[in-house]
Parts: sequence; structure tokens; C-alpha cells
Amino acid sequence: MRPSLTVIVPAFLLAVALSASAATGKVVKVLPQFLDLKGRHALSPSLYDRDAYQAQLREHPDRRSGMRFDVLWRARGAGDTKLKLRVELRGTAQGNLPSQKTLESEVKAGAASRWTTLTLGGDDYKKIGEVTAWRATLWNGAQADDPQGLRRRRPGGHRTE
Repeated sequence: MRPSLTVIVPAFLLAVALSASAATGKVVKVLPQFLDLKGRHALSPSLYDRDAYQAQLREHPDRRSGMRFDVLWRARGAGDTKLKLRVELRGTAQGNLPSQKTLESEVKAGAASRWTTLTLGGDDYKKIGEVTAWRATLWNGAQADDPQGLRRRRPGGHRTE
């Protein structure tokens, strides 16, 4: 019984130490918002006003100049490691395939959750057409950490998973 404990305890401690040193990241929340012709997503700081203005922009595509994605993410155990925040977008189909666009931003890990804004505007927004699906991921090198799955928009702006 004693010899098995001398093998199990060090193996357990080694496993804990290795998992603690690995960076773990997570996309917590994504807020996709339309931008008006002046680049604003809201007319005032009120959340109620923002939601009402977003409803107006959703109903009137001619008043939009782009989209922004506010991403709340968290990465622990990474120290000062540079991570990459990526939002992949799919737009309305042109021909046989839907248009696609990827927005990326380098971010630094920290102890607390952080918000990062990625913006789609100008010609890129016009080319992609209506955004029909999106996915946000946090990358550590070539590995994605806990992707927010593909989100599809239903008419009326509601998302499905």
C-alpha cells in the first residue's frame, strides 16, 4: 500500500503543477452592435437607450455604417503571454458561398476579465452584406481556447446556438 502512495502522490502533484502553468482562456460574452453613419452604437450612455437605438438600426439598414463586437474575455495562468482574440463572420451569400471576414486583435492576459472591441466597417462591411453568423475565439498560439460557438442571427435580431 505504501509504495503505491509514493508513486501516486508525486504524479498527482506533477499533474497539478503542469495544469497550473498552462494558460487557459475563455470568451465570456460577445455583444454584436450596429454602428450608425457617424460610427455610434448608442446616442447616450443609458443601456435602455442603446437597446432602443440598436432596434432602430436593425430595422433601417440604410442608417448603418458597420458593426462592432464587444468581447468580454478572461485568460488565467498566461502571465504576460500575448493572445489573439478572433471574431469570424459570415455574411449573406453572393453566388454559391457566403462571404466571410475575420477580425483579430492581439491581447495580453491578466488576472481579471477584459473587454475588447473589434470593428467591421467601411468597404469590408459593405462587402460582407448582412452578417448572418459569427464566432468569437481566444487563441494561444495555434490553439483556440474555449470557442464561443457559431451564432446565427434569426430575423428580428435574436440569436440561436
